[in-house]
Amino acid sequence: MNIIVGIATAGRPEQLAVTLTQMVSQQRLPDRVVVCPAALEDCDDQACRDLPFPVTVVHGSRGSSAQRNCIFDACGDADVIVFFDDDFYPHPKYLAEVELLFTTHPDVVIATGRVLADGILGPGIEHPEAVRLLEAAVEIPPPEAAIHEAHNAYGCNMVVRVAPARKHGIRFDENLPLYGWLEDVDFSRQMAPYGRIVSSTRLSGVHLGIKRGRTSGLKFGYSQIANPIYMTRKGTLSLPRALRQMGRNVARNIARCLAPEPWVDRRGRVKGNMLALGDLVLGRIDPRKILQLN
Repeated sequence: MNIIVGIATAGRPEQLAVTLTQMVSQQRLPDRVVVCPAALEDCDDQACRDLPFPVTVVHGSRGSSAQRNCIFDACGDADVIVFFDDDFYPHPKYLAEVELLFTTHPDVVIATGRVLADGILGPGIEHPEAVRLLEAAVEIPPPEAAIHEAHNAYGCNMVVRVAPARKHGIRFDENLPLYGWLEDVDFSRQMAPYGRIVSSTRLSGVHLGIKRGRTSGLKFGYSQIANPIYMTRKGTLSLPRALRQMGRNVARNIARCLAPEPWVDRRGRVKGNMLALGDLVLGRIDPRKILQLN
C-alpha cells in the first residue's frame, strides 16, 4: 500500500520542521510526505532534507481546503493520503495501523484517530509534553474492538482512501477559505455515500494546537456562522447539527467575552458572529466574505 502523508502549513516553519522530524519515529515510514505551505517562507528546504523518506513541496492558493487539494493533486500514485496538521504528532505505530486498517477493511473510505490530548482546547501543548504523552500512551485494544463508526473525521489526523475520492470527483471545498472551518466535516460527508467513515483508537496522536498562523478572531467568528449555513444549503451538514454548532459557539463566545482566555480573541469572534448573523438576515451571507474582512 502506497501511503503518503500530506501536510498543509501556514506561518509555522519551525514547527513544521519538528513535525517532520517526529515522522522519523514511525515504525512504518511514509512512502512520501507532501507539504503545501501557504507561502514560500512557511517551509524551510533544509527541514525537508536528510529524512528517511522523500519530501515533496508543492505550492497553491492559501487556505486549508486549497492547500489540501493541491496535496491531493500531487498524490496521483497514492492508495491512502494521511492528512496531518503541521502540529500533530502521530504515535509511532500510526502509519502501520493505517496500513492494517485500510488493507483489512476495503469498505473504509475515511478514518480518523484518537487525540490523546488536544491543545486547540487550551493554550496549546509544548513539544516536551507532547512527546511525554505519546510515550505514556496506554495499550491499544485489538483491531476490531478499536473501530467505531463516525460521522466525520477530525482534520488534524484524517486518512483518505484515494480511489473513491478520485472516482467521484470529491474535493475539499475552497468556498470554505483560509482556516476552512468544518472543511473536514464537509469532505467526510461527501465521501459518506461511497463507504464507511470510522474512528480507530489504534490510530492516536497529540495535537499541539499551536496558536501561531491561525485566522483572526473576527474572520473565525464569521466562519463559525457562515460555514455551517453554507454546508446546510449544500447538504453536507444537517440543520439540527448546524444549529447546535452555531448556538454552542455563539453562546461560548459571549459568555467568555468579558473575561476571555489569553489565547482566544473572544471579542473578535463575537463581532464576527454578529456580522455573519446580520448578513444571514439580509440574505448576503457568504463564507468567502472573510477574505475582505480586516
